[in-house]
Amino acid sequence: MAERTVTIASTHGLHARPASIFTQAAAKAGVPVQLTKGDKSVNAASILGVISLGIDHNDDVVLSVEGDDADAVLDELAALLTTDHDAA
Repeated sequence: MAERTVTIASTHGLHARPASIFTQAAAKAGVPVQLTKGDKSVNAASILGVISLGIDHNDDVVLSVEGDDADAVLDELAALLTTDHDAA
């Protein structure tokens, strides 16, 4: 399992729109992806799970990916989380 800690860039955190973008990419990855904040982990492809983490701007989260191409999947998903989707 590959893991990476990422700091959330979106000004308003991982609310509906950036969470939707992220969860769709996680679902398309075709491998199991977990998102962890603190001591709570959720399936990164579940929008309700991701939103339930209450992730705010500058929060650190851990991405965990299993399977082939885990590093490539981490790169893609980390890039989404480190992009400010609230920027005008």
